[in-house]
Amino acid sequence: MTKDLKKRIIEMTADDLEKVEAALVHHLNPNLELVREIASHLLFSGGKRLRPLLMIHSARLCGYSGGSEIEFSTIFEYLHAATLLHDDVVDKADTRRGKKTAHTQWPAPKVILTGDFLLALSLDLASRTQQPKIISVIAGITRDMSQGEINQLGKKGKIDLSETEYLDIIEKKTAVLIRGACQSGAILANTSKERQEALRQYGFHTGMAFQMADDLLDYSGTKEALGKAPGADIREGKLTLPVIHSLCHASPEDRTWMEKIITDTEFIPEQFDMFRDKLVRYKGIDYTRKCAQDHVKKATRCLDGFEEGPSKELLCMIAEYSIERKV
Repeated sequence: MTKDLKKRIIEMTADDLEKVEAALVHHLNPNLELVREIASHLLFSGGKRLRPLLMIHSARLCGYSGGSEIEFSTIFEYLHAATLLHDDVVDKADTRRGKKTAHTQWPAPKVILTGDFLLALSLDLASRTQQPKIISVIAGITRDMSQGEINQLGKKGKIDLSETEYLDIIEKKTAVLIRGACQSGAILANTSKERQEALRQYGFHTGMAFQMADDLLDYSGTKEALGKAPGADIREGKLTLPVIHSLCHASPEDRTWMEKIITDTEFIPEQFDMFRDKLVRYKGIDYTRKCAQDHVKKATRCLDGFEEGPSKELLCMIAEYSIERKV
């Protein structure tokens, strides 16, 4: 099912994706070759371009025909890449998308400054839309994502992290960017406030589902599929929903054991397998999957007021794909 869905999305968007790739190359034209190399190391390492596609088809769903949706959609890929470059330095991550992270190939200060360049580039492109509302959306995204990362950093290793705190972190970490891409497409099309809000909510729910599914993959995926070793969140002291729910329902004995695993970042593979078994036993996996599925249902309902067509079909498929993907 997932492969079929992914294949259908790629087939439907092949022309758009080709143009997005060309636009990303075109705008990535800094004065320093080193910046181009570092940015390209991540930008062209296999990203799915879902965020640009969401902006493009949100605009088209609202009747946009101005011809600039491809160019402006790159805002969200540059912004996404900037945050990943910064996050990998902060998290001291070794791999991303199956490749060595940028800061393992170049000095961290140069990687951080490249992230800053991509952020500035996204803001410059936002200004070219001549839409103050889009500029405001991008500014809000950068503020919220920065706050989300600060919150996550401050709560790393916190054993009693609540579900409410987790939801706030993933909203700011992931959902705001996807929400902003959809909302900006609607703004570009000069559609009604009602339609802008509908697509904004669609993006929020899709983003929340996407991150919850990502958190599940850290326990269900393989190193080959993920491009990194599973269990990275626990090794970094990050509590996600499967763990939070399981800790709340575990027996005192199992909770004590799980907390020891969480606080001890040097655990062997057999311990990780046992930890994953606890998440299954205490329904952390099932609960997270159900929460993600609920967000997908809410996302697709947000599109009920829009006419049928290729863009609506694609947006529904992307929402479904957010929880069905394996990588």
